[in-house]
Formats: sequence, C-alpha cells, structure tokens
Amino acid sequence: MIIQLQKNIDEGQKGQIIDKINSLKYSTTEVNTQKGSYIIGIGKKDFDIRQLGNMPGIADIHIVSDDYKLVSAKWKVEPSVIDLGDGVSISAKDFAVMAGPCSIEGEAQIRNTIQHLKENNIRIMRGGVYKPRSSPYSFRGMGIEGLQLWHQLASEAGIKIITEVMQVSQIEEMYPYVDIFQVGARNTQNFNLLDELGKVDKPVMIKRGISGTIDELLYSAEYVFSGGNEKLLLCERGIRTYEKASRNTLDLNAIPILKEKTHLPVIADPSHGIGIRKHVESMTLASIMAGADGVIVEVHEKPEEAFSDGQQTLDYKESKCLYEKIRQVYELRQTF
Repeated sequence: MIIQLQKNIDEGQKGQIIDKINSLKYSTTEVNTQKGSYIIGIGKKDFDIRQLGNMPGIADIHIVSDDYKLVSAKWKVEPSVIDLGDGVSISAKDFAVMAGPCSIEGEAQIRNTIQHLKENNIRIMRGGVYKPRSSPYSFRGMGIEGLQLWHQLASEAGIKIITEVMQVSQIEEMYPYVDIFQVGARNTQNFNLLDELGKVDKPVMIKRGISGTIDELLYSAEYVFSGGNEKLLLCERGIRTYEKASRNTLDLNAIPILKEKTHLPVIADPSHGIGIRKHVESMTLASIMAGADGVIVEVHEKPEEAFSDGQQTLDYKESKCLYEKIRQVYELRQTF
C-alpha cells in the first residue's frame, strides 16, 4: 500500500502511523520526493483500510498490488507531468520531440543542430558526451568539456538538454548542465546509479534494457522514485531478439502496456528501435499511434559523416519532413 502524508504532519503523528502499519504485520519504508512524502507498506495480510484512513496526518491511502508501487497507475489518477521550465513540459497532453546527434562532436555541429531545432520549433536536444560503445576503439564522446559548451549554446537558444550519464561519479559534475539525465539500455539495472539518481532534483529518462522486460523497466523506475526523485520518463528503445533484419526489435506493444501500467510519460526511440534510417519515420509515426507521449530521434547535418550511428540518423531535410508528419499524426490521434 501507499500512504500519502499531509504536508504539515509532525513526527509524532508519523510515528503513530508507522506503529499502526507494523501492528498489521506490514513492513514500512519512508519515501520523500520533490512532490510529497509517502509511507510504503509491504505485507500479505488483508485488512480494512479504515483502520488507517482516519488517522491524523494521512492525506490518502491506496492499496497497490503491484511490486512497483510508486510508479504504478493504480494509485495516481492523473498522468505525471515533467516540467522542464521555460514552457517546456512532457506529459500525456504535451507531446515531446527530442532530436539531435548520437554524439556531440564539436562547436560547429552543436550550433548547426540548435539552429535546425529552432527553425522547426523543437525545444529538446539529445546528444551524447559520454558514449558507451561496444568497441573500445570507437569515439566515446567529448566528456564534461563538451557538455559545458553544449549547455552554454543551448541555454542561449532556449533549448533543453537530454544526455546519458554512465556512472555515479559523473552525476555531480554533469548536474549543472543537464535538463534530463538519460539512463542507457546498458545501465537500466545499474542499481547503484539508479539509487544516486533518486537523490537528484532533475528528470531522469530510463531506457529499457537490451533484453529487458517491461516489468524490469518499471522496477528500475521504482528504484529512482523510492530514492526521492519522481521526475521520471520511460523509454521503449527496442530489445534484442533473434531477428537480424533490424538493429533491434522496437516493441510497439510496450507503449500501450506501459501507458496502462504506469502514470509516467512513455517515450519511443525509433532510431535505436529499428536502426535503419529509411524506416525511422514509419516507426516514429507508429509509436505515436500506439500512444507514446514523445519520441527521441537521431538527427545530423551529414549522417554519413557522423562519428556514430550514422546508419540510423536522419539528415535535416528528412527530419524536417518527419517533424511535420509527427504533428499531423499527433493531431489525428487526438480525434480518437
């Protein structure tokens, strides 16, 4: 169960609530986030919630059978809204497009991408400054210096930044320059990293693991939420299957299932999901019709010269056409 505590609750009232829950043979965990304070009760015995509901200091109480309780849709009626400031938000009512290169390569590339995004009214730029690569000899990013330069130029243009954090030691130095921390597919079950991201007051987007299940993605989000950070996004980016015709298998089934299971916004990554440039558009539009709250796509001025992932990256002409179709399809979805 989830007990929402009143904002003005005192320690004595909280202690009485915990004692009462423990007397029902339930263990308790306190969770304090940017938006509220909760007590999570774990147990198997059924009881009448009226035994707790009228106690001083309780704002609401919810019985949630899912093991991932805080991210479950069973207790939160309204979908979560991720507010990035400056009029940029992500939710079921605020469809988000995140676009940019796989890797941040230099100042000219940053400036050109920002100009492209501004011309197309895209407010969130993706890019990697720390790149997890299968080969140790591949380009692995510009690091913190690249992020600082990117942040400076993006801030001047009113563009928000989403970029991947790979390890706990990077969080503190990246924090001033990031609007959304991304947890990549290889780190979805890096629980030390998830625990630490639960302590930051910045949104976190968690990508589904390379071979991860939907429930495992939700458990990963629960780690961050229970650590104190409820500014969360989930990303379906394709999973590894026996199919070799595409880079990954973009699981469109996951989008409506996640929308049913959780109150968190769901983002689709068709670039990694299929990994073939000419099919990114169709998978993007299919993701929208499946119910996604946003998409994250790879864009580069000259994909054939990109330092990484050029085979799945759209050029500026292709991406401009895609942005227009995204808006049209999203408007169409709103009529259903």
